[in-house]
Amino acid sequence: MRKLLFSFMILLLLAGCASNDGSKNEGLKKVSVVLDWTPNTNHTGLYVAQEKGYFKDEGLDVEIIMPGEAGADALVASGKSEFGIGYQESITEARVQGVPIVSIGAVIQHNSSGFASMADKNIKTPKDFEGKTYGGWGAPVEKEVLSSLMSMEGADIKKLDIVNMGDTDFFTAAKRDIDFAWIYYAWTGVEAELRGEDINMIYLTDYSDKLDYYTPVITTNEKMIKENPDTVTAFISAVSKGYNYAIENHEDAAEILIKAVPDLDPALVKKSQEWLATRYQDDAPRWGEQKLDVWKNYIEWMYEKGLLEKEINVEKAFTNEFLPK
Repeated sequence: MRKLLFSFMILLLLAGCASNDGSKNEGLKKVSVVLDWTPNTNHTGLYVAQEKGYFKDEGLDVEIIMPGEAGADALVASGKSEFGIGYQESITEARVQGVPIVSIGAVIQHNSSGFASMADKNIKTPKDFEGKTYGGWGAPVEKEVLSSLMSMEGADIKKLDIVNMGDTDFFTAAKRDIDFAWIYYAWTGVEAELRGEDINMIYLTDYSDKLDYYTPVITTNEKMIKENPDTVTAFISAVSKGYNYAIENHEDAAEILIKAVPDLDPALVKKSQEWLATRYQDDAPRWGEQKLDVWKNYIEWMYEKGLLEKEINVEKAFTNEFLPK
């Protein structure tokens, strides 16, 4: 699901999304933002900010790049990219290891991920996981989430077969090797709708408030915050404008993403963009807002499940200070 293995050609393609016209960018501060995955509607605000000139208005020349094998968090934490797309869960794990990465904005307010299966598998509750095969990406958190949900319904995790499906397409794997997988509805779920595939979806948030964490988020590192706060403010200001534009103009925002990344399926982008438009900000007072309780709940859950070696200072893991007032 998150195995970051991409070809050199894709790297060249996405690097080309940034302007190469030095004259137009003269006097602008060059920074980069590294994606967590191949471009999709989670990232639309970035492409809108680039296309609409919001970054330039803030004095920035921003290059959108791919993470390669290193991963977005590692590139941001090391300063090889000033900004990135990450996840609350990975930031939490990183900070336990002393990695100085910080979330500076929530792309989506509520966790829209869950366990998906083809309808004919008849998997409607975690109890139905028994006797089935789950296809994941090999992270310890997967088993703990599955176990947590199954235990709520008196099911036994030992009766579930867990395999690593790597980068295999969900639809291919679901019809060949596995019974269900962990997906984000905004992309794979919407794709199922377009394909006419009936799927059952078990959302994490239906079973525990502690699993309603921020995924994905905008990230930077502590050094950037300390030494270049004005740059961080400028970047998140432009990004905020980009996502707010996508909220209010999802059709045009979809066209901007399609133009920037023409290999994407236009129908999927448009449908997914429409689905996400009301979910970027949702019930928050402004786009990007993060709540302390959301961070505390998930960290407590991870610690209780033995996924963290120690607790962390939650208030250093995220900040709202750079969001537009």
